[in-house]
Amino acid sequence: MSVEITTLPSGLRIVTDRMAHLETASLGAWVGAGSRHEGPHEHGLSHLLEHMAFKGTKRRSARAIAEEIEAAGGDLNAATSTEHTAYYAHVLAEDAPLALDILADILTESTFDAAELEREKSVILQEIGAVEDTPDDLVFDIFSASAFPDQPIGRPILGTPTQVTGFGREAIGAYLGSHYFSSAIVVGAAGAVEHNRIVDEAEKRFAGLPAEPPASESPPARYRGGDIRLKRRLEQAHIVVGFEGLPYHHEDFYALQIFSNAVGGGMSSRLFQEVREARGLAYSIHAFHWGYSDVGLFGFYAATGRKDVGELMPVALDCLGEAAQSLGEGEIRRAKAQMKLSLLAALESPAARAEQIARQLMAFDRILTREEIISRIDALELAQIRAAGARTLSSAPTVAAVGPVAKVFGPDRIAERLRGL
Repeated sequence: MSVEITTLPSGLRIVTDRMAHLETASLGAWVGAGSRHEGPHEHGLSHLLEHMAFKGTKRRSARAIAEEIEAAGGDLNAATSTEHTAYYAHVLAEDAPLALDILADILTESTFDAAELEREKSVILQEIGAVEDTPDDLVFDIFSASAFPDQPIGRPILGTPTQVTGFGREAIGAYLGSHYFSSAIVVGAAGAVEHNRIVDEAEKRFAGLPAEPPASESPPARYRGGDIRLKRRLEQAHIVVGFEGLPYHHEDFYALQIFSNAVGGGMSSRLFQEVREARGLAYSIHAFHWGYSDVGLFGFYAATGRKDVGELMPVALDCLGEAAQSLGEGEIRRAKAQMKLSLLAALESPAARAEQIARQLMAFDRILTREEIISRIDALELAQIRAAGARTLSSAPTVAAVGPVAKVFGPDRIAERLRGL
């Protein structure tokens, strides 16, 4: 494996993976701060800060940033998640220094112009409105809120209209100073990159980052489970039923991932075959398992017509409960193959690879090799996978639904159905 890692005296870490057959490079800065790290008065700041990153620095206007990267044929983007914020670029190999210069510029020298800030607030308000108008997005927001009530990890990443409109430059600057420091950031690069060159450029250009972390840390998340149903005049009910999953450090994390794939990860999965193919009860249905640093969420999503809600719920729950007892070796082999394909596909894309190695370094303080991950997947036995699923299904259920929700089962009825299996 061609991965190389360097930690600078400031604490900034640089990780690269040279992919010799490529002529382009993907580079980015991954920050260990996302929506769950916001205080009650900061809800939505991580996402607003990401938006403001491209709105002008001391050296470049917003237009100049766009024109400079696109004149080189490259592109810039950013994304906010629950635990991270990422700023990244894709360029020709010779333009890697330019990409790093722009990324460092927006992270250390952004001006947060007042007029630009007001315009971007308006954009985010439209984004929040779009989620409200998109039930298959909204249902996952209220699912997290139901699973983690009154906790930062359960709040929507975008924030609320009231809080977003109230943020000023001072709030952004204070959040930046509290969370954007050298040891909280990983610079990742993959593709046609030279490690030493990336290190030299990063050391020079990110020197403006503060080196010392703040004293306080975010409180750990606590899964609670709950029930949030929004009655809307829609043709379909959008339903998410979930349970407590596993953090990505847990020894059974991969076992629950395999269980999730076998139950609802593809067209051959139990949920798809029974709910959609055999009975025609849903257009869309799939299972998921999200792992965070200290907790996880497992569940399934389904979109179904009003008249089919009452039948879909017991059928889907029976699929889950029976899988914990009767998953077969063939199903496990298919689920493992799906996971391996996902892993190997990431190795073929410089953008996916840069993100993968940066996030692994932040999560595990090292890079997991392809061989190590595959061997862990291959070593999983049927009994271990069934047991991981059974333990998860015994946790308190979480329910979220949008649309015609009268026949959606509540947590008590879900738990009773699963106990009966």
